Amino acid sequence: MSFSTHFTHAITRRPAASITKGLRAVDIGTPDLGLMQAHHDAYIATLRETGATVIELPPLDAYPDSVFVEDTALCLPQGAIIMRPGAPSRLGEAAEMAPHLRALYGQVLEITGPESFVEGGDILVTEREILVGRSARTNAAGIAELARLTAPLGHKLREVHTPPGVLHFKTDCSLLDAETVLSTTRLSASGCFQGYRLIDIPDSEEAAANTIRFNDLVLMPQGFPKTRDRLLAAGYDIREIGNSECAKLDGGMSCLSLRFTPK
Repeated sequence: MSFSTHFTHAITRRPAASITKGLRAVDIGTPDLGLMQAHHDAYIATLRETGATVIELPPLDAYPDSVFVEDTALCLPQGAIIMRPGAPSRLGEAAEMAPHLRALYGQVLEITGPESFVEGGDILVTEREILVGRSARTNAAGIAELARLTAPLGHKLREVHTPPGVLHFKTDCSLLDAETVLSTTRLSASGCFQGYRLIDIPDSEEAAANTIRFNDLVLMPQGFPKTRDRLLAAGYDIREIGNSECAKLDGGMSCLSLRFTPK
C-alpha cells in the first residue's frame, strides 16, 4: 500500500450547531444536526476500524463549515501546509487547525500571500504528483505559492481545472490506490488523469465520486448502488456511510478529515 492511501492519523471536527448556516451552492434543505452527528460518528468509527489514531476536535460555532477540515491543510509525509480558504467566512478555520498540526508535525508551512487562495478539497495527492484544481475556491496565485512550498518537500505539482459549476476538484474524483482514480466522466474527459487507471462513475451517481481510500477500506456515501458495485467488482473493501446532511452543504467523504502519517 502506498503513502497516498495509508495513514496512521486522521483529524476530524464535530459539527457545530451553526452548521445550519453553512455555505451551499444550491439550497436543498437545512442539515439535521443530530443526523449529521450520527453519520459523523459512523465515519470516525470506520476510520478507527483500520487501526488509525483519530483525533476529534470540538465544534467551532463561529465557523459553520468547520466540520469540513480537509480544506484547512495539505498533509504530506514530510510536513503540513496550512491553506488559505477561498471563502472569506472560512479563513479563520485554517488558523484554528494550525496548532493541532504543529503538535504532530516537525514542519508546518503556510500559504500567506494576500492574493493566494487554496482549499484542500481541490488537491489530490497521488504517488507521482500533486494535482491541484483551479476552482472558485482555489486560484492561480494560490496554486503557484503551493508549488513553491511543496517542491523542497520533494513533490511535483500539476495544475488542472475543476469543471464549471463543481465546487472542488475532489467533488468529482478520488484516489483509490497508487494507480487508480475514481472519476466522473465530466472531469476525466479533460484528460487530466492520463496515465492512471480510471473507474468511471455511472451516470446520475456523480455525487459518489468523493470517496476516500483509508488504509484497507474505501469509504463512500450511501445511496449509490451502481458505483458501489463497480468498486466491489474491482476488488475494493467498501464501507457505505450516510452523507445526506453533509451533501446539503456540498460536503463528502474526503471533506470530513485530514488524513496523514507524520514524520
